[in-house]
Amino acid sequence: MKLFLRSDIAAAWQGTDPFAAADALSGEILRVGPGRRTVRATVGGQQFVAKLHHGVGWWEILKNLLLLRAPVLDAANEYRAAQRLSQAGVPSLTAAAFGIRGWNPAQRRSFILCDHIPHACSLEQTALQWRENPPLKKLRWAVIARVACIARAMHAAGVNHRDFYLCHFLCTTRDELCLIDLHRAQTRAPGRVPLRWRVKDLGSLYFSALDARLTERDLLRFVRHYNGGRLPRDEAQWRFWRAVGARAQRLYAKGRRLGIVADG
Repeated sequence: MKLFLRSDIAAAWQGTDPFAAADALSGEILRVGPGRRTVRATVGGQQFVAKLHHGVGWWEILKNLLLLRAPVLDAANEYRAAQRLSQAGVPSLTAAAFGIRGWNPAQRRSFILCDHIPHACSLEQTALQWRENPPLKKLRWAVIARVACIARAMHAAGVNHRDFYLCHFLCTTRDELCLIDLHRAQTRAPGRVPLRWRVKDLGSLYFSALDARLTERDLLRFVRHYNGGRLPRDEAQWRFWRAVGARAQRLYAKGRRLGIVADG
């Protein structure tokens, strides 16, 4: 068993089984997935976002393995990634409580509580609004630079997101971008994210921004900031970015076939 309770959660749950207390949380259901649910709940008078994992079952594990995907068994991915990003100075989720119990991977129970980020909207919504109401270039370029710097810092910290889309950046009331939804994230030693996972992350991000009508100059600005302030200097680096673009286009074409992406 693994358990972490911040002092405010420990005080609110004093004398109770933390796993039972987490299971009993109720509030607005934000998402339901295989073996888990996400709920906005109140603990000790404060709002939190709780992800409650109840075991995915062997079929879900087998299905993911057959698709060559790492199955999400518990809340550990999210907790580790949140801790690593915090250490790297990347604005992300702040874990207030975390626990895992059970040895059976198909029935393992776990939870993570993160501080709720109030009055925030997704960067995807903001970017799509740019189509009809283009922002000042200074603002657009500042956002592009910030997203690129977050991506660079995340990968340098040894984290790849695996769901790296604009919708998983929250614009907060402090004009800050906060990276969320880390339940599929992988964490390695700093600087050790494999090339293919960086391509997947950045290709997914670019795919989610294709309808924002970014210019070639916007894209080069992103590349420059991700690259530490300079554009690629050799063919290998440009090949990397062509692979990112190719992945984005494949995802976009697939989205159109599935009706997820609208034509035009």
